[in-house]
Amino acid sequence: MSTQGKTPTLRVVVDRSRCCGYGLCAQLCPEVYKLDENGLVYVESEFIPGGLEEEAREGAAACPAEALVIEEIQS
Repeated sequence: MSTQGKTPTLRVVVDRSRCCGYGLCAQLCPEVYKLDENGLVYVESEFIPGGLEEEAREGAAACPAEALVIEEIQS
């Protein structure tokens, strides 16, 4: 079975205990990453909407506290 041409389904795992509130993730991908009233990251859904995969990866990679991990979901 070939997955060529298919975009993988991604989810983001947030470790709020590691978040220091830099907000780089939300600056790079505000559609996925939100900041609460204390400036800590949260997501409305762990699943990354289609078309936002690259921005979500960039946002996670920019986190200096490594509080965000992007995982591929096997279907």
